[in-house]
Amino acid sequence: MKRKVFFAVAMVMSMAAWAQNIAVVSPSNSTDIYNTLDEAITNATPGSTIYLPGGGFVISDDTSIDKKLTIMGVSHRGDADNVDGATIISGRLNFVGGSSGSAVVGVYVTGEIRVGTSEVAVNNFTLRYCNVNYVKVYNSGSMGMLVNQCYLRNKSDFSYCNVHLENCIVHLIDNINGGIVNHNVVISSDYDRFDCSSSSITNNFFLSGDASYRGEDCYISNNCLGTNSWDLDQNPVVAPEGTNLWDDVFGPDHNKGVTIASDYHVIASWAKGAASDGTDIGIYGGSGFSDNTSLAPIPRIVSKSVDEQSDASGKLTVTVKVKSN
Repeated sequence: MKRKVFFAVAMVMSMAAWAQNIAVVSPSNSTDIYNTLDEAITNATPGSTIYLPGGGFVISDDTSIDKKLTIMGVSHRGDADNVDGATIISGRLNFVGGSSGSAVVGVYVTGEIRVGTSEVAVNNFTLRYCNVNYVKVYNSGSMGMLVNQCYLRNKSDFSYCNVHLENCIVHLIDNINGGIVNHNVVISSDYDRFDCSSSSITNNFFLSGDASYRGEDCYISNNCLGTNSWDLDQNPVVAPEGTNLWDDVFGPDHNKGVTIASDYHVIASWAKGAASDGTDIGIYGGSGFSDNTSLAPIPRIVSKSVDEQSDASGKLTVTVKVKSN
């Protein structure tokens, strides 16, 4: 059962977070409240935005998104200042034909994100401020995909589409063609499957292993750190035997890629002509980076309280403090 409301987005988020309900705002700015994510996706009109507060939401693996939707959570990080914590979706998200232009923002997904099918491409898909198991693109004709300021926990396969991957922490990347791979930290050691062709690959860090790139047309520059990576002059960088690359290059707060909240600013001795703190290389550089908080640009509840008893007139005081980036 749904309830029709017409409040401003900030008020909608306050209500939804308080009750752990889901607000769906249509292109005409009308708002419906749903109890489950499956129900919200099924009933949302094309072009709607689904607002998820902090907390956990389950999605069925049988649910497919066949319309343009934006799914927006508060943050994938548990240390965000949202009082209800991270927005967590348990399951996977399937974007099939008809969902071009969709986006997922500010969410932790326990499973993978699937884009397109073998028969139908999905274009202009955006994934931002998210932590997901991996991304799987099923159609090489899927164009205009953007993955920005995300954490991809396992190997992602882009099916030779021209993805723009920037300011992310990733494990393994496979099958990019004509794409842009800038300002990322690649933490897998299995580089024989880092497969990019005719792509721009710049200002990334490769943390270990031997990097071998299939595809003679790859443009590789400014890739720093690793036993067979490149410095700003495209010369191999070989760390001294016994050197701890993580600590010596990033300092003590990198946390070995456990979370995108880790500090990947480069210490001066490894900056190699760049800014001494590495702000122009790695995940803090480039035009695709806004900040390192991974917070979606929507209102979030930073505090809430309910008086234990009503006042003399029978009113119960509820105080909710809302903040936005």
